[in-house]
Amino acid sequence: MYATRDDMVKRFGEKEVIALTDRDYTGQIDEAVLSEALADAGVEIDGYIGGRYPLPLATPPKILTGYACDIARYRLCGSGTQLTDDIRDRYRDAVKFLELAASGRVTLGGMPGGGPAPVDNTVQFATGSRVFARDGGAF
Repeated sequence: MYATRDDMVKRFGEKEVIALTDRDYTGQIDEAVLSEALADAGVEIDGYIGGRYPLPLATPPKILTGYACDIARYRLCGSGTQLTDDIRDRYRDAVKFLELAASGRVTLGGMPGGGPAPVDNTVQFATGSRVFARDGGAF
């Protein structure tokens, strides 16, 4: 999991996290609902970066914590919670970053060497001697 209950509260405030998770109107954060949303966000993140980085990440970079919170917040909307433009935009920004990370156009800071996992299906070039001359004859 890339984010915790405390990360959500720090990012959005306890009042909003209660509003997003309190399905039974107890006035408290529903730990089970929040935990499921954070786990789902982690699965979504892994789906994007799993082809480029070895999973599970030994030490997830801090940037993924914020994106996991944004994704979980987006996923919690709908059951009586209003989906705002801010929530939708933050989700789209998270997905855009993950797509860039998956394509290798950005790296996950904090990864060993800052780079991706080695990929098995790479193209390799080897130099050698020429086989044919310009006039069509062999050497």
